[in-house]
Amino acid sequence: MKKCIINFLVIPVLLAGSTSVVPAAKPVTQSDTTLAVTADFSKPPFTVPLKWTSTDILVKPVSDENHEIVSVKDPTVVRYNDKWHIYATVYSTSAKTWSMVYLNFNDWSEASKARLNFVDQNPDLGGYHCAPHLFYFRPHKKWYLVFQSQQPQYCTTDDISKPETWTKPQDFFETKPAGAPRLWIDYWVICDDNHAYLYFTGDNGRVYRSRTRIEDFPKGMSDPEICIEGKRFDVFEGSMTYKIKGTGTYLTLVEAIGPARYYRAWISDRLDGVWTPISHATTWENPLAGINNVTFEDGVTPWTQDISHGELIREGYDETMTIDPNYLQLLYQGRDPEKNGRYELLPYRLGLLTLDRSGK
Repeated sequence: MKKCIINFLVIPVLLAGSTSVVPAAKPVTQSDTTLAVTADFSKPPFTVPLKWTSTDILVKPVSDENHEIVSVKDPTVVRYNDKWHIYATVYSTSAKTWSMVYLNFNDWSEASKARLNFVDQNPDLGGYHCAPHLFYFRPHKKWYLVFQSQQPQYCTTDDISKPETWTKPQDFFETKPAGAPRLWIDYWVICDDNHAYLYFTGDNGRVYRSRTRIEDFPKGMSDPEICIEGKRFDVFEGSMTYKIKGTGTYLTLVEAIGPARYYRAWISDRLDGVWTPISHATTWENPLAGINNVTFEDGVTPWTQDISHGELIREGYDETMTIDPNYLQLLYQGRDPEKNGRYELLPYRLGLLTLDRSGK
């Protein structure tokens, strides 16, 4: 990647004990150790530190005669037509590759009984496709499924309950852009009024973003630029970005690695702006979501230390990725911490966090 040289005007401000850096030109990167000058964006529209309560395991891997799977992970979820719809990643030891499954159910209490439908039964989706992200793009009146193949790809359908109807995968980029990292993964799309943004990570301490005009989506993505940067394990993978309902604020979560996996958080007033780390939501001790601020429901034996790759429950299901700060839930992947080994064989399952407002 070519290095960009930018002159900066440095203004010290007292925001969580950090020095703010204000670029003299359009910001290209936002260091994990710097904050935006606008003090309003050092405080999210919800009280931190957060506390969460977790369910027991809701979704487990269930093999069939053609798929011997060991995990269910990387979920994307929407509520549509009075059902929960989930697409997720599975690792097949029989096929020796990552692929996807689909399930739906009416209520979370029914999740454990929901049938896993293997998406590779669609002849256009055989082989390596994973880390899905699902949304309805209103300008096209189509559902989009964005996923990792390794490059970012997408399919469309009119009916998300029928995986066999997804169209043949298409690339976002004709060739790998110069600004992309060696390993680009975990793709996420979010739109404002004028642009569609493609965010992703690289297991390298950086979050990247590209964008295109709404009318050009999904084509015309710009060369990626770095928008969040820090130490490798502090800004690792699995980023997700949301619009916070009733505010002019956006929220980005990025998975980090400490003694276990956890989520850190940043906020901004625009999708192409500078991202500010949220005080009391960016460390192992005080995460946005991690085992240090999660307890388990009464009667549930703690089953994970990882609070890993997932999605916040959205208020709707469209391209704006809007969340209600008064109703925060996170569908996440966790695993038995006693079972270690090769990454693809880790026994991830899905559980649900709900914001604990009990005050205890």
